[in-house]
Parts: sequence; C-alpha cells; structure tokens
Amino acid sequence: KGCICCHFDHVLQDYYGKILSQTSDLKSNACVPSAKPIPTYIRKALAEVHPDVTARYYGCGLVVPECLEGCRLLDLGCGSGRDCYMLSQLVGENGHITGVDMTENQLEVARKFIDYHMQKFGFKKPNVNFVQGYIEALREAGLEEKSYDVVISNCVLNLSPDKASVLQEAYHVLKDGGELYFSDIYSNARISESLRANKVLWGECLSGALWWEDFLRLAAEVGFSVPRLVTASIVSVGNEELQRLLGDYKFVSATYRLFKLPKNWEKKRCLVMYDGNITGSEEKLEFDAQYTFKVNEVMEVDGDVASILKNSRFSEEFTFHSQASTACCAKPKVMPVNPFELVEQLGSSDVLSSTGGCCGPQESCCM
Repeated sequence: KGCICCHFDHVLQDYYGKILSQTSDLKSNACVPSAKPIPTYIRKALAEVHPDVTARYYGCGLVVPECLEGCRLLDLGCGSGRDCYMLSQLVGENGHITGVDMTENQLEVARKFIDYHMQKFGFKKPNVNFVQGYIEALREAGLEEKSYDVVISNCVLNLSPDKASVLQEAYHVLKDGGELYFSDIYSNARISESLRANKVLWGECLSGALWWEDFLRLAAEVGFSVPRLVTASIVSVGNEELQRLLGDYKFVSATYRLFKLPKNWEKKRCLVMYDGNITGSEEKLEFDAQYTFKVNEVMEVDGDVASILKNSRFSEEFTFHSQASTACCAKPKVMPVNPFELVEQLGSSDVLSSTGGCCGPQESCCM
C-alpha cells in the first residue's frame, strides 16, 4: 500500500474509530434509507442482532442479495458487524460470512458478540468471523482466492483512494460465477483533487465518490460482467456548508451487481422461466432495474443476463429454453445505464429497493 493509501487509512480510522461514536455524529445526510418496507424475513433477522452492535453501525440502507442459503459471503467494511449477523441467519449454519474492516475499534464490538449470536441462532458452531485488513488488499489479510460466492459492500468503495484495487481484490476472492453486490455513492463528474483532500467530505462519503462512467470502465478492466444497475436514488447533502464546498457536483446512491463469469462463455440470447424457490422472492425476483422475473412466466433475456443466470448461483432457480421454443414471452423493460437517468425515468428521488442501497435521512452512511 502506498503512502497515499496509508494517509487515508489513518484519516478514516480516526473518523470512524474515534470521532464517530454514534450515527448522529455524522455531519451530512448523504445516506438515506429506502422509503419502501424491508421484507419480513430480513426485518426478523435484523431484530435478532444485539442492540450494542446496531448502535455502532454507520452503514446506509441494506445490501441483501437474493439466494444466499448455504453461500460463503464476504462483507467489505463490516464495521461493528450488524449486517454480518443478519446475513449469518440467511446463509444458515451450512453457510459462512466473513467481515473485513480496517478499524479495530469496530471489530472489537463485532467479535464480542459472536458467541451471543450463535447461541441465539441455535448454531452449533460459528458461521461468522471477522478479519482486520484493507479492502484494497484482501489476499494480504489472509482471504483465499476463489473462496466466496458473494461479496457485498455497503457505501464503502467511495472511502478507498484505490478503487481499482478494491474491485480487483473482490474479483480474485470470488469463485467463478460469484457476485459482487454493492451499494455506493456516485458523482455526475470526476471529483477534483482539492475536494478529494477534504477530510470531512471524504469521511462523509462524498468527495471519494466515483464518477459513474469511471466505475463502468474500471469494472470492465478488472474483468467483471457488464454492471447490472439495480436501484438508484438522488442524494441530498443537506448541510449548507458542505453543499457550498461541493458546488455543482451532484450525487446518486446506486446499487449494482457484478459477476465473475468464464472468459470465453458464449453470450447468447435465450428464454428463461423463474421457478419461485428463492426465500423472499416466491412470486417474483426483482433482479435489476431492467429484469423482473415472475414465477412460471417465460421471459426473453439478452446474452449478458443469460450468461449470468447460467453460470452463477441462480442457475438452479431457472428453467432455460432455446430461443425458438416459444413465440410468446415477456420482454424486459428498457432502462438506462446512467443512474442519474434511471432516477429521472422513474420520476422519483427515492427509488431504492427494500434490499439494496445506500442512503436517506435518519440513517447514516459508511461502514
């Protein structure tokens, strides 16, 4: 890690380990929760998390992909472990979740309650562990290559000065067919160096935001599939002093899903039918902003989505048909790749799904 990364590490460790002791200490309302209700099964899982863990949680919204039973998950920037303990119930005793964070003060809280939660969940052995390390250097922290089915991140990528390394490391530790499912803050233009140097703006998840076009480029360079935009919501800074410093920059919270697919897999359009066996998505699976799969409804998918469904953990949840097998099928919605345009198209400043996305009043952002 270079000296620039080390400088930002110390800034963030002080900000999240010392300056912030509770959610209300944050100076902006850059992160807002979804206005839509949280699904019952997730709400029940959250209710089982110890209140001391929840009190030290600085994340925004929820990042909960579907089809997790038995999976191995990695949570980047896990903080006090709230999401890890919630997700440990969803993966079950045969699954496992690892939380990684660079802030020892946060990890102390997380580790303190491992036995409490395992006993509460009725698990014979822990299915959660916490590792101190940097999200830019996961393998150096002892995480093995090709060992995780899903990597999640909740408003953490923007806190890293080396975002390419974060994406590269996530790619390396994912199994073939694995997914990076994450929410973060994006800007409408590349942030200036002077703003990036502002410690408060960085710690509040604003000046470290990626220009959304740079994100698409980085994802392709690392080797991920074309990013699937799940949700988007306009971010209102709320603090007059911070807004003055930011000038004309605009921000959006967005959830994306990226998949690690075989290099030479043929991307061929096909017809699919969702079987309805995923917990919480028994009637329909809202895969992204473009595709919603209804039970027993045949839908045409493009080559990218066909490759994702066939090569990921979703393969057993769908029946696949050749393109010529039926002439009558549902068509996907036409949606933009620009998250700012998605918000405009949907005509709402809050279009977050209930299981994805940073941000909103009352709740805070980042780790």
